[in-house]
Parts: sequence; C-alpha cells; structure tokens
Amino acid sequence: MQLLLGKPLFMDDIVPKDALIVKLLRSPHAHAMVKEIDTSRAKNVEGVVDIYTWQDVPNLRYTNAGQTYPEPSAYDRLIIDRHLRFVGDVVAIVAAENEKAADRALKLIRVQYEVLEAILDFHTAKDNPILVHPEENWKALCPVGADNKRNLVATGSDVNGDIEKILADSDIVIDHTYHTKAYNQTMMETFRTYTKLDRFGRLHVISSTQIVFHVRRILSNALGIPKSKIRVEKPRIGGGFGAKQSSVSEVYPAFVTMKTGRPAQIIYTREDSLIAGSPRHEMEVHVRLGASKEGKIRALDIYTLSNSGAYSEHGPTTVGLSGHKSIPLYSGSLEAYRFAYDVVYTNRQASGAYRGYGATQGTFAVESAVNELAEKLGMDPTLLRDINMVKQGMQMPAYYNEIANSCALDRCMDTCRKIFDWNAKYPVRDMGNGKVRCAGVAMSMQGSGVSNVDVGSATLRLGDDGTYNLIIGAADMGTGCDTTLAQIAAEVLQCSMEDIAVFGADTDISPYDSGSYASSTAYITGKAVEKAGRKLVE
Repeated sequence: MQLLLGKPLFMDDIVPKDALIVKLLRSPHAHAMVKEIDTSRAKNVEGVVDIYTWQDVPNLRYTNAGQTYPEPSAYDRLIIDRHLRFVGDVVAIVAAENEKAADRALKLIRVQYEVLEAILDFHTAKDNPILVHPEENWKALCPVGADNKRNLVATGSDVNGDIEKILADSDIVIDHTYHTKAYNQTMMETFRTYTKLDRFGRLHVISSTQIVFHVRRILSNALGIPKSKIRVEKPRIGGGFGAKQSSVSEVYPAFVTMKTGRPAQIIYTREDSLIAGSPRHEMEVHVRLGASKEGKIRALDIYTLSNSGAYSEHGPTTVGLSGHKSIPLYSGSLEAYRFAYDVVYTNRQASGAYRGYGATQGTFAVESAVNELAEKLGMDPTLLRDINMVKQGMQMPAYYNEIANSCALDRCMDTCRKIFDWNAKYPVRDMGNGKVRCAGVAMSMQGSGVSNVDVGSATLRLGDDGTYNLIIGAADMGTGCDTTLAQIAAEVLQCSMEDIAVFGADTDISPYDSGSYASSTAYITGKAVEKAGRKLVE
C-alpha cells in the first residue's frame, strides 16, 4: 500500500537535505599507477568539504563479495588503491555540500598516470608475466586454488570415472566451445547508500542491498572498525538480481562519514552502475560429450574459463555452478564425467552475482551440446533427455553425491510437451509470408540456497494488543518477500495478515540472515517463519 501511495520508502526518500554528496573520480585507464595527484584546485571549489585519495585510506585489503565468512573470494581490494586495475576503478572520493560543487571538483583534480600494459583477453591471463594483483598483502581465506602470482582467482577439478576411455569408446562425440559475455543486471534502482553517525557515535548505514549482515562485516574489514560499531539496514529496494549481493557503493559514504562526522550519500548514475557494478562473469565453456548411437549420454567433460575481472568477487563460487548445475542433469546415464575450471584476473570490470550465479553459462553450453547430439542422431531432443535425465531418488555424483530427493524432472518434461503441443510444433513451422518459427528445449536445475551454508532466521513476537511483529533479516528487493513471509506467519498463527507487522532487514534488530539471493528467501527464511510460528503457538 505504501508503494501504491508513493510514500517515502526508498533510500533517497529518507536522506536529510544536509547530507554530503559523495562522488568518485574514476580511472580512464585499464591498468595504471597513480604517479601524482593534485587536489588543491578542486578543494578550493565552494561547497567542497574534502577530497580523499589512496594516501588517506586504511591499507586494509577486503572483498566486496556478500558471502558467508570465511569468504571464498580473496581479500584484494582497498577503498582507494594507487594501483588502478580497470576503466572505472576509483582514483579519488569527493565530498561536497551539493552535487554542483562535487561535479566541478571532479573536473579540477589533476592526475598523472603511469599507464601499464593491460590484460584484456582472459585467455592470456593465467601465468601471464603481467600481474593484476602483485601486492604482498593480498590474501585468500579459503583453499580454492587462488594465486595472485598466477592471476588465478580459483582453479580446480572434479573427476568421476575414466573420462578419456569412455569418450574413446563412444559412438558419437560432440566437441564444442561456448562463449558467454559479461552483462549487467540493470535493475531499476542503481547502487546507492546513505550513512550517518548515530547518537552513540556508531556508523549507521542505510543502503539498497540484499546482504545487510555481510555489508556490516565488509565495512568492518575495509574501515578497520569493529562490527559492533556498525549498523546496516535496508529500505525498500528497486531491484537487485544479484548485483546488490556485492557491497558496491557502501564503503565510500561510510568512509566520508567516519572522516567528517557528517551524514553522506552516494547515488550511482546509470553509467557508474554499468562500468563499475558487478555484472555476470564472462565464461568460455568447452564441452566434450560422448554418447552411444542409441542416445545414451555416457560421458561429459567440461572445462570452464571464467573472467573475474579486476577483483575476485564471487569468482570462485559462480564457476562451480557452471559444471555442478549442468552435469547432474544427466546423472541417469553418465558413466564418467570431468569438470575442471580456471577463474582469472584481468583488467576488466570486476564481476559478481547475477540470477543463476554461473549455472546459466554452463547450462547454455551443455544443453546446446545435447541438442546438437539429438540433431546428429535424428532424435527428438525431449525424448533424448527422457533417456538420460536424473530422476527422483538417483544419486548425483557431480553434485557432491547428493540424492535427488526432490526431483520431478521427468514429469515436468512430459507436462511441458503437452502444454506446449510439442509434437505439432517441433522442429519448425512455416508461418507464411517467408517466416518460420522454431521450437527448442533445454533443462536446468536450481538449488534454493547453499546447503549447510546459507541461513534464514525469523523472530515472531506477540504484542499486548494481540497482534504480531515479524522480524526478519531477509531483504525484500521488489520480490514481495515481506508479504510472502507475512502470509506464512498468518497461516500458521491462524490470524489475519493485517495482524502481522513485518520489520527488516536491520543488523541491530533482525536475527542473522545470510541475505536474499538464489531464489531462496521463501524457501529458507519462509521455513524459519513457519518454525517460529509453530513454536509461538505451542
């Protein structure tokens, strides 16, 4: 209702008029060192409060990735680094009383760059003598194969069976490489953050984010202050699609507030969001598929090369899904598989989370190969999948040997064939006027959250008037989870939805939640709401 009435709900609706405007000077070079920077003329602009460069920030490396600690993504960022690693990397932070002064100051900052040779082709990144991160204080917290001296964000392999023997014994081998480019989420509301000091001197952050608890830890690492001194909450969010699973904008106004003691805000322009956001990882997926002439898929060999860009955010984890969410679909027939990968640093914009989180790239490649196999065999591609697909109760070696306890893929395929009228529409229809319409099919799998890692929590309180407070750490980013979770609570408590007041997400008030992503909020946090409701009833 508040949205329909146009009430102040989003971050920039609630920012006070006296908040400082924060803007960023960005690198025009893909790879460079700042030799000299002169901010004197810019600081003299009326309305400019201060300008900060690499000399002013803590020398504390951190990651922007919104992941459960210890993060698989390496600690490779500084708030501002003298070493610039992509076009759009931050050179200076401007804090001003108004936007006009901030824009004027940006034009007056003089920078002398030492331009370095850049790695722009991710095929050449691994073991290249040019290092994107040569610094000694780079560190990886998890054993994911990361090595900054080799430009490696992650590397690894997973093998089951004698892949080369089965491929050699197969009647048909499909061998192709598939390339998917990086692209942005382009959510309606760009990255934006407002910061202030509360009456106790703590940093209070209000940000358009999917991950309030992770943002608190990230800011603690970047600023060098305890998490207990930081409060993060989110207002209404105008979309995320994974982009806001990285802490893209929060650190800059937070740093300004800590330096000046004043409220500060940053709002990314659309250009900022496109050149310095967190797009999907560019990947190249090499697929070798071995099958019998009857259509049994016997072997799958996948190698994924992933371009993480200048920083490692979500690189080690997205790449895994390119194989672990595509190979298991064919567990019904596989005799052997191999999944290997390299994730590399380049001098491109850093990538991040995006809907599907790496599974989309791998699915596109494997499903394309399966469709080519169907064409070579002269077989209906839906029937080919019927022969090979994973079914309920089967073990999935390529998915950590988990059992497919919840799997209706065979029934889904059969239902889709009927609804789509597949037999009448496949493979192609002549629509007249020189137009044809083709029909195709692909399968995918989804896991709502990461088992034994992601956490959903909820607190339900009964008020003295007989109504309930539902306190959550999940972030409604336009997905309607506040409503969904209130519906679950109302059903369990057998009351009207009007009797449920939803609060969240706020690190001072909400129970810990690892964030809203992977289409998992209704599934994980919803279950927490149900359990809390049943406890309250008891």
